[in-house]
Amino acid sequence: MVLMRQSWARIGNPVIQNLRMAETKLSCFWHGPDLGRETRAAVSLHGHTNRSKESLQLIPQLARKGPMLYEALERQCRKSRIPVDFSRAYWTPPLTPKLAYETEKCQIENILGLRALVSLTDHDNIEAPTWLRTVPETAHTPISLEWSVPFAGTIFHLGVHNLPSDQAQTIVDDLAAYTRKPGDRRLCELLAGLHRLPEVLVVFNHPLWTQSCVGVQRGSDDLDRFLRYVVRFLHAFEINATRSTRENNLVGELAERWRRPLVSGGDRHGCMANGVLNLTRAETFSDFVSEIRQEGCSHVLLMPQYAEPVGIRTTRTLLDVIRNYPEYPRGSRRWDDRIFHPDANGGPDRPISTLWKAPPAFVENILSCIRLLESALVQRAAVGIFRPRVVSEMPAEILTEVIPTEVVATEAVSSEALS
Repeated sequence: MVLMRQSWARIGNPVIQNLRMAETKLSCFWHGPDLGRETRAAVSLHGHTNRSKESLQLIPQLARKGPMLYEALERQCRKSRIPVDFSRAYWTPPLTPKLAYETEKCQIENILGLRALVSLTDHDNIEAPTWLRTVPETAHTPISLEWSVPFAGTIFHLGVHNLPSDQAQTIVDDLAAYTRKPGDRRLCELLAGLHRLPEVLVVFNHPLWTQSCVGVQRGSDDLDRFLRYVVRFLHAFEINATRSTRENNLVGELAERWRRPLVSGGDRHGCMANGVLNLTRAETFSDFVSEIRQEGCSHVLLMPQYAEPVGIRTTRTLLDVIRNYPEYPRGSRRWDDRIFHPDANGGPDRPISTLWKAPPAFVENILSCIRLLESALVQRAAVGIFRPRVVSEMPAEILTEVIPTEVVATEAVSSEALS
């Protein structure tokens, strides 16, 4: 375990000097979760459901990195009877709100034996928690979302957790209005309003990764300006379970610089439960918010799935996304039920399963090749390929690591334990 206690003698930024010290404790599950007598619950933050719309614009962005691949993509798009518009196309994660909640709850209760506090955060909407609150068993679910925040030519993401139910939709409408028409002054007004609500938690999600799918340089002008402008309204920075250890260590340095605790963020888009959790003395989500905001203390727990190389974690999510689930509700069973595109007239977005009689042969061939990765033999080989690269990403210049090297070097977590 690592106890991060920030020291500030070397920092001369007057904005930073007005921020109080924060403390983050980190434990690894495979060393024993260090629950302690006072631990009452585990918190799952930042999980997505099928109410999130995930842009497919990444496909042409990645294809441009290889001229032959991009030409093949263009050739297939020209064959389509419907003009392909990646800017409007999107996919949704496979789990419904109920299944996503149960996935997180089961991991916490069955593996840790603790009370589960689950905050689901879909992109720019609160449909999932709003629906869950209509069911008695999940009526206590916090109303939360991941807010897309355009700023200085990029898009940052903030986890906004535990909105008051009587104001939630109005607040979300105001946040959406900013996303459509951003402005620095309005951003501060909105964040100041959230900050005035004592039970609301605002987390800077994956600070070094943006919606444009490119990294933000540590100390970049955009990131630095954003933090100087709004950090007084941000309550924590995120250790993200889908990002690399190297990136999370840099986020730890960033949090140290700006005197903010680190909290967990699973960022789950597939079917596996979040790989990072928070442990807490609190029994309610509001009390957990108080721990972070008032005490500045956070206890982050890395779960076994985090020990997998990031390439394996990403592959598992990809396989979840393209898998068929015959037992799921109608409309989310097939992979092409969960990908949406405008119809031939550019009208409303529709599942692509309704736009063709069957997937094109070249698409099925690509997916068949990807599904080979589900083989245990292929996965073991992939671990051998990815693990040395992950170990080499560990930054030698960091004296006090947020996440220890052994997280990525350990061989203790077998694929059976993660299935």
